[in-house]
Amino acid sequence: MALRIFETDPDAMPKGTFSDDTVGRFHSGRSVNNVLEALAEWKVTTGDPDVAAAIAQLMGGTPEETESTSENFIEILTETKRIKVVLSGPDAISSDMKLWNGSNLIHHCDGVEFLSPEEDKGKACGCPALMEDRKAAAKSKRGPSPSISVLFRIAEDYDLGLFRFQTGSWKLAEVLHEIGNALDKVGGEALAELSIELVEYTTKRGRDVSYFKPVIRVLKSWNDAIAD
Repeated sequence: MALRIFETDPDAMPKGTFSDDTVGRFHSGRSVNNVLEALAEWKVTTGDPDVAAAIAQLMGGTPEETESTSENFIEILTETKRIKVVLSGPDAISSDMKLWNGSNLIHHCDGVEFLSPEEDKGKACGCPALMEDRKAAAKSKRGPSPSISVLFRIAEDYDLGLFRFQTGSWKLAEVLHEIGNALDKVGGEALAELSIELVEYTTKRGRDVSYFKPVIRVLKSWNDAIAD
């Protein structure tokens, strides 16, 4: 019999707890001396030594135990920036907008209406209409940022288990509708590519800009991929 203590007080559930049974997480960045650092290759964390060994074999890198109190305390800084994954369908990707104050969620919406708390659900959230203004508000900690979650299996080792990638990338948020449409067309499990890509350009004022962004490309039906 499972504990049901969070049914009566869902807000007490520890942040970062998910109902799905994932075996590890993918990360496109890491914290170094409390400063977030973007990565050119995927970092994978897990609590299972066998999963860590499999990831290292597939993606390169060496499993290292960290001092993290998270269940995913084994870290692999891989040598891979692109990997084929399997998405179950449109429901494999979920997204909303969140603003945190420490561990407290102080604004939770879909960009138009509040999603929580329950007494505010469905009411206008007051977020700016224009994307540029949304980003400015988020940057100044006055407004929410995207919270995107992707659940997937690794195509080369399907039975290894489910992994999660969590990101606040605005660039990915801007194309989620396209990814959803592509998954709808597949109509079932889909083979996709999950990658970290370097973006470089020079502004009109001559300033060089570079950053990494996560990218999801839906390739084909997983059944078609197996048949091929």
